[in-house]
Parts: sequence; structure tokens; C-alpha cells
Amino acid sequence: MKQEDFVSLYSAEWILFERWLNTRSDIRAKKRKPLAGNDISDYDFPVRYRRLCQHLSIAQQRGYSPLITDKLETLMQRGHNVLYRPPAPRWRRVVDFFLMEFPCLLRKNHRYFWASFLLFYVPFFGMIILLHFYPELVHSLIDPKQISEMEKMYDPASKFDSLGRSSGSDLQMFGFYIWNNVSIGFQTFASGFFVGVGSIFYLLFNGIHIGAVAGHLTVIGSGETFWRFVVGHSGPELTAIVISGTAGLRIGMAIVAPGRKRRVDALIEAGTVGVKLAMGIFAMLVFAAFIEAYWSSIVWVPDVVKYSVGALIWLLIIIWLWRGGRGSDYAA
Repeated sequence: MKQEDFVSLYSAEWILFERWLNTRSDIRAKKRKPLAGNDISDYDFPVRYRRLCQHLSIAQQRGYSPLITDKLETLMQRGHNVLYRPPAPRWRRVVDFFLMEFPCLLRKNHRYFWASFLLFYVPFFGMIILLHFYPELVHSLIDPKQISEMEKMYDPASKFDSLGRSSGSDLQMFGFYIWNNVSIGFQTFASGFFVGVGSIFYLLFNGIHIGAVAGHLTVIGSGETFWRFVVGHSGPELTAIVISGTAGLRIGMAIVAPGRKRRVDALIEAGTVGVKLAMGIFAMLVFAAFIEAYWSSIVWVPDVVKYSVGALIWLLIIIWLWRGGRGSDYAA
């Protein structure tokens, strides 16, 4: 085969291969361009790389122009560096997941997130406002014994060594808070398998219950003690509950309205998304438990510091979920 015919026959493949390499290595691009109809995908790359190596071998055997062989050698070397580069260390993959993949995955499911957000926060703030006008309503929502315990726990006149609890070491309470937080998150997420109704119920229930506690303590004059205790860990804890609802609603909708996919395929896809979100949720709940046990309970820290730290944590969570992973492969 003449050199001109060889180039004419295979040059289109080389152009596509080079375009894929350029897209892959362009870390300065804000967002990877979507593949055109004839572009190669990541899964096709090994096959294309072997074909390129075969073309290089043919060109060398037949003594084609150095312009051709040098071009193919360069593409072969670049492809080799991509195909055989060592995998990222495990810690790097974990960091990439939490900093980039998790927020990107959440944004791709933003409809379920905002639905979960409203299902939780509307009753939460609604109860705080309602109890301001009808304080006696709390007795219809919370057990009298539980009301008495929390009034004592957050009474400004009480002299406890730690805020929000009357006993237990920081380590003991850390374990208790992990169990309590993860239980709430798991209930909200796993109950999505009941066609999403379970997730809706737990989002509404937790919003009403937590709002009732906050509203009642604020009305009776224990709001300062309560809010300075919860402001530190409320960001990761409440956000994790909302994201748990996001994962549950995603699964529920896959069962109710799978679209053009088979119901089992839609459920598998939603379950995969849910499991990934659950890993991030678990980390957020453990982080919230750590703050609750070792920071929120400290009595001597001034209010301005408590509220400043709480506001900073909320701000960092918002920035992370809003901007995390933008411009990365996960955002494509």
C-alpha cells in the first residue's frame, strides 16, 4: 500500500485518537466537551490504542516518511502514558470522591434534593413559627417525659459541665451521637424503597419533631442555651438528613416512574446513586457527631465564637455542595 493511501485510510482514526488525548489532558478546561457522534469513548480507548500501535508497526516496516512514523510514535507514547499510568493512591480516590464526585452526583439529582429540602425545612420552620403563637401545641407532638428532660437539659439555670447533656464522657457521647445520627439517616434513605413514601414520612416527621423542640425551647426562654449548642453541628447533620431524603426519593421514583427504562434497570441505577450518596451521608453524620461531642458541648466558649464557627461550617458546606467538582470529569 502506498503511503498516500495508508494516510488517507487511517488519518481520521489518528485525528480522533489525538482529540481524545487532548480532551483528556486539558485540565485547564472548565468543562469537558461532550463527545461528538464519531468521537471515541474511554471504553474504546484500549482498542484504538492497539490499532494505533499496529499502524505504527506497519509504517516502520514499510519505511514510510519520518513525518508519519514520528507522528504515530508521539501518539503511541501519549496513549501509553494514559493506559499504563499507575492508579491513583487509595487516599487520593477517597479525597476525590468526597471533594468532587459526591457534590457533582448530588447536583445531578438536584430535583430530588430540593424536594427533600422543602419536605424537611418547611415543617421545621413552620413548627418554630406555630409554637410561637400556640405554645401548648408541643404537648400534642412530644411525649411529656421527653419535654421535661429537654427542658432540664437546656435550662439556663442548670449547672452542667457540658451543654446538651447531663452525663457521659465526650467519647461515650460521640458513640451515642454516631448511632443516633446514622439511624435517622438510614431510616430516611432506606425507607425510599417503599415507593418513596417512607422517605417523605421521615423527612416530614424529623422536620416537625426537630422544629417542635427548637420552637418550644425558644418560647420558654431556653433558646440561647439550645441554639449555642446546636449551631456547630447542625450544618452537617441537617444537610445529611436532607441528602438521605434525596437518595430515598431517587429510589422511590425509580420504582414509581422508571421512564423508558425497565423498572429493574432504573432501580439498579438509582440504588447505585443511593449507595454513593450514602457514603457521603455517613461521613457527614460522623463529622456532625464529632462536633456535637467535642465542640458543641463546651460551656466556656463565648457565644460569638460558637455562632461564628457554626456559620463558617454552614458556609463551607454550601460552597462544597455548590462548587465541588465543577470542571472535573465527574461534572460531565
